[in-house]
Amino acid sequence: MKTPKTPAGRKQWAAVAALVAAGLLGSAAILHTPAATPAAGHGDEHGVGHTDHDEHNDHGEHEAGKPDAAGQGHEDEHKDEHEDGHGHGNQAQEKPAGQAGSAGGAAAAAAGQAAGRLAMTAEQVQAAGIAVEKAAAAPIRTTLQLPGQIRFNEDRTAHVVPRVAGVVDSVSADLGQAVRRGQVLAVISSAAVSELRSELQAAQRRQALARTTFEREQRLWQEKISPQQDVLQAEQALREAEIALANAHQKLQALGAGTGGGGGGALNRFELRAPFDGTIVEKHLALGEAVKEDASVFTLSDLRSVWAEVDVAAQDLRHVRVGARVTVRSSAFDEAATGTVAYVGSLLGELTRTAKARVSLANPQGAWRPGLFVTVEVVTGEAGAPVTVAAAAVQQLGDKPVVFEQVAGGFVPRPVELGRSDGQRVEVLRGLPAGAPYAAAGSFVLKSEAGKGSATHTH
Repeated sequence: MKTPKTPAGRKQWAAVAALVAAGLLGSAAILHTPAATPAAGHGDEHGVGHTDHDEHNDHGEHEAGKPDAAGQGHEDEHKDEHEDGHGHGNQAQEKPAGQAGSAGGAAAAAAGQAAGRLAMTAEQVQAAGIAVEKAAAAPIRTTLQLPGQIRFNEDRTAHVVPRVAGVVDSVSADLGQAVRRGQVLAVISSAAVSELRSELQAAQRRQALARTTFEREQRLWQEKISPQQDVLQAEQALREAEIALANAHQKLQALGAGTGGGGGGALNRFELRAPFDGTIVEKHLALGEAVKEDASVFTLSDLRSVWAEVDVAAQDLRHVRVGARVTVRSSAFDEAATGTVAYVGSLLGELTRTAKARVSLANPQGAWRPGLFVTVEVVTGEAGAPVTVAAAAVQQLGDKPVVFEQVAGGFVPRPVELGRSDGQRVEVLRGLPAGAPYAAAGSFVLKSEAGKGSATHTH
């Protein structure tokens, strides 16, 4: 390239050369800057190669006397650098992307494990009423379950009858009412009672007269006025009057009637009273009704004690013994009670081929109502199990039984395989190791939370 001869041309040539030199220095500074990735060195080598190539092109163009092409060459140089930098940047990220994929898989696995965990703090566990125990070895009892039904304790049940015919004057006891011994249940007007009380009063008068006569005759005999025979006759009459009076008292007592107030209207008043403490379970009379002496007007039962009547098959009779302790359960409510076998029948039913057995059961709260169907459990054996949990700890998630094991920060549902159970403890064959802490009480709260989580995940 020839140097211009005029001063203006030389100045123009110097400006173009300075511009090209500044561009080359800037490109070299960009290409030699340290990269953040291991692939930066590779990019630098390519960048240098492009720089040399562009430099050669620029030099050729300048020698050819084409200053306008220098600018175009500079733009091509920047374009090549941009394209090379982008391409090598993608290559540099290929390996970290693979590592990120592995880390993402591990994170997904950890998230899947955490998804089954129910996060709960110690305060939340306490507020929910969750009791934590450890799975441990315990004896499991084998039991025989027999069907039964609650009946009245016939030793403490009475059918109250008036024992005299009459008309109901008043009724003071209602159905279902608890009454005390001697409490008046109803009042009956009875002619028979009136006659008995009249007889009693007449006997009292005759006895009083006979006593007065005897005392007078005894005094006269002592004064040598009357003979001794008169005294003996008066004494005989007195003894007969006393017997008649006692007989009148016994008749009224047998009926349960008092002696009466002595007034005309009170002689026929008969008060029907409760024979013992109990509850009115049946009532068959009303005001103004005429009743017979053998009519069952009330049924009174002491429900503080009931019987569980059980049907025992012939092959199970060897396990049921008088005096054995049994457990009575009801499917109607979650409650159990212990009782004693009081009677085992000696004969089998002709149709059922079962024997009747009777269990005496305390019923202080009145929960065991006559007519309630129950299951009577008789212990037939006992064997140890290496891993057991409380029966209340087992819940159903889907179609699988689970036990909520306590882990750091919450609980995890563990599917388990169950074995024997006696209603209190359940044997765990697989799924939960011995010594593992689990939710023994209040596990239904965790089941509810797990259900909410499944519903949210489904949506």
